[in-house]
Amino acid sequence: MDTERRFVMQGIRNMEIEEFLRKELERAGFGGLEIHRTPLGTRVKVYAERPGLVIGRRGKKIRDITRELERRFGLDNPQVEVKEIEVPELNAEVMAYRIARMLERGVHFRRAAYSALRRIMGAGARGAEIKIAGKLTGERARYVKFSDGYLKKAGEPAQVLVRSGFAVARLKPGVIGVTVKIMPPDIRLPDEVEVLDIDESKIIEEVGFLSEDSLTTENSDVDKEVKEIGDTESQGNQSHES
Repeated sequence: MDTERRFVMQGIRNMEIEEFLRKELERAGFGGLEIHRTPLGTRVKVYAERPGLVIGRRGKKIRDITRELERRFGLDNPQVEVKEIEVPELNAEVMAYRIARMLERGVHFRRAAYSALRRIMGAGARGAEIKIAGKLTGERARYVKFSDGYLKKAGEPAQVLVRSGFAVARLKPGVIGVTVKIMPPDIRLPDEVEVLDIDESKIIEEVGFLSEDSLTTENSDVDKEVKEIGDTESQGNQSHES
């Protein structure tokens, strides 16, 4: 298998693993995962709102997940690590899941979206966007966007710095998709440059000190060269006279 095809297949398998864990850990507040392949095996770090539900009683749940990852997806010696989400309101996966469950309980989509948006911004996010798509009010499907703050839309910052999550609400008229994008507060954009305050007096003193030293060194070097030239000329004159 060539390199390009191997990377494509690896990406597809990672997406399948994410879908599997999202379904298995829905009640635990699944908030994403990281997969690291090492010479000793595969490390799978799972982020969850309630880690206890991921581990299960006496570790049964996490052992079942580990065996399934090895059997179904062919992971080499998988090691599953569970990490609790510190601020659930800044996790796009968790917020998308919460909105979807609110819609299933009969909450109006606008109320659910604005409530989630206030929680996200209240947690300190720089910006957020919520998109709800499906049969919202009639027979025709449509989508509505709700946004607040500053959010990158294009380029590498939008791909790397913006967190994205998706969930599905199953209602009688049909399914409704919920997409949440969050720009966390602790990021630094490429165009944000910090200018440090510099004490100019110290710079002037340092430059003056260095200049004085270099001048003394240069003068001694010049005196040495003049003396050597004088000695050479005197030796030449003596040889001519003899």
